[in-house]
Formats: sequence, C-alpha cells, structure tokens
Amino acid sequence: MSTFYASSTAQWRAWLAENSDSAKEVWLILHHKDSATPSPRYHEAIEQALCFGWIDSHHRKRDATSSQLRFSPRTTRSSWSQLNRDRAARMIAQGQMTPRGQALIDHAKANGTWDAPAVPDDLRELLDGNESARENFEKFPPSSKRLILDWIGSAKKAETRQRRIGRTVELAARNIRANHPSQPSLRPAVQQAR
Repeated sequence: MSTFYASSTAQWRAWLAENSDSAKEVWLILHHKDSATPSPRYHEAIEQALCFGWIDSHHRKRDATSSQLRFSPRTTRSSWSQLNRDRAARMIAQGQMTPRGQALIDHAKANGTWDAPAVPDDLRELLDGNESARENFEKFPPSSKRLILDWIGSAKKAETRQRRIGRTVELAARNIRANHPSQPSLRPAVQQAR
C-alpha cells in the first residue's frame, strides 16, 4: 500500500502529474482542518484527482488528526455521480482539466456512463406499483442501477426481459440489488432469471 502526504493542493497535483500514468493506486493522507499539519481538503483532493482521470474510493481513519483516502485511475466503465460531474465542470471552467481527464469525460459522454441511466417505462411501471421496491431502487447507487439496467436491456427475448424486470422489482422490494452475483444467497435465483 503506497501512501503519500501532500502539504498543499499544488503538491498533490504535482504528484498526480508525475504519477497518474504509471501508479495503480495511492492512499493520500489528509489532515483534519483543525490539525496543525497542512494538507489539501477532502473536496480539493478529489477535484485534482478528477483532472487526471483518477477517482477516490475508500476513506478511512488514520489517527486522531488524519485520515487516508484511496485514489486510483478511473475505469472507462465507471459511472459518474452528479457531484463528480459538477466537480469536473468546475475544473474545466478553471482550466485545470488535463487531456487525460478530459478524454475520460468524453468517453463517458460517448458510452453513456456520464449521464444517470434512464429507467425504461416497463420497469418504471412495475416499480410504481410497488412502493417499497420503488423507494429502495431509487436509493441504489448509480453503478448498481447501471448493472441492473444493462442486464435488463441485454435480454434478447421479450420473455427474458420481463423475467428480469420482475426479478428486479421482487428483489428491490427486499432492498436487494438484482444482477449482483457477489451476493451468494442470490446466485441461483439470478442465474435462473437470465
């Protein structure tokens, strides 16, 4: 696990400029705002990472006055939250976006991961008929919704599509995400619905 301490946003940006093409990940040490040790603020660290095509993931406590935030290169398939789309727009407006960061934004706009996935009418109709399923589905993260919607959309037959939609609503009512095979108790049911 590689860690890096930057005393300023400029120092963090310099690390990204030098290492973003070759490093696989880094844990950036962030000191709390009331700490005597200077460091970039949380949002500043994320904004700079976006400029270089990197994204934050795990955030964990380091000690009483600092934490660590894991950064790694963004994949071309990862979806963009509204907050990160806003941050990226701000970095572009300020002239801080790099060609690498802009290329990932352009790719996301071209492949549909930039925008929030649209819920098809047939799924929306069933979700609207089941309040708990609708509420739970709306709370799922965008990446989970995209997995579910891609799974539904990839069905070759109408019957398969309807089965997948039904399974999605059934599981959402129990606050479980369909097409997430990492949930061992659901593997057989999800496989059958395919």
